[in-house]
Amino acid sequence: MQKSFHVYGIGNALVDMEYPVDDAFIERHAIAKGHMTLVDAERQALLTRDLAGIEAKRGSGGSAANTLIAVSGFGAKAFYSCKVADDEAGRFFVRDLEAAGVATNAHNHHEPGVTGRCLVLITPDAERTMNSYLGISVTLGAHQVDEAALLDSECLYMEGYLCSSDSARQAVIHARELALAKGVKLFATLSDPSMVEIFRPQLAAMIGEHVDHLFCNEEEALGWTGADDVEGAIEALRKQASSFCITRGSRGSLVFDGKRRIDIEAEAVKAVDTNGAGDIYAGAFIYGLTHGLGYEGAGRLANRAAARLITRFGARLPFAEHKTLLD
Repeated sequence: MQKSFHVYGIGNALVDMEYPVDDAFIERHAIAKGHMTLVDAERQALLTRDLAGIEAKRGSGGSAANTLIAVSGFGAKAFYSCKVADDEAGRFFVRDLEAAGVATNAHNHHEPGVTGRCLVLITPDAERTMNSYLGISVTLGAHQVDEAALLDSECLYMEGYLCSSDSARQAVIHARELALAKGVKLFATLSDPSMVEIFRPQLAAMIGEHVDHLFCNEEEALGWTGADDVEGAIEALRKQASSFCITRGSRGSLVFDGKRRIDIEAEAVKAVDTNGAGDIYAGAFIYGLTHGLGYEGAGRLANRAAARLITRFGARLPFAEHKTLLD
């Protein structure tokens, strides 16, 4: 029986504020360049004050949200569970998500509080550095999981960033166990090297012993497996995932389809902003895998989408451009 959704995602609901900055800004504030750092409201306010006068690009974000928006842009059906507050940012997030064609139950869970926000800092080398204040998203719980929508989906997509919150981690575990019991495929992303380094036990507990497909970049793969090189990481990941993708920046990506390794070359482009590249890669790959492109075809589409995205400022492509990538 055909299901209503190709993918059901659960993740942090963050309003992204993306700023072009120089390396001096990163150094002045002692920010870990290229990583995501969790910050409190006071720290984010300080950074925001220092960014005054720099024009920002705003959009509904969070890693899994970006991925599901890409899934929808290619023409697949996606459902997203998250938590926003009853504030302007929360209402903006839900409007933006639904305008992108992603179904959600977030509008049923508005509570007093502050919607999460992520300051995305883009340096001249196109590297993205993130400072995230999770706000009310840190209290995301099992009651945000729409069980009917989850069971009416082909796969569950688990965002690694959620492992840092006890209640959010339990929400993902609840969704994972329900999906596992009902034959919904398990997809997961390690999300960021900082999650692997700082929250490894929590991340391991959240994604479980085995998934159908895992997304990670090379740094995350090496950190997660403890391997010295990508060959060692591949062998270790084969024991934890039926299939997986390892993104490698300018060297393209590596796809393991359960039997063989497929190396996919990167398209030669001039990078302007790498924010969201991994997210759109996952979204394009999920679309390809659920629409008959196979692992190699899905990987080629994912590489192409990520290459197109990083040539401009912002974490998303206009919907019309998704169609041209399919052509």
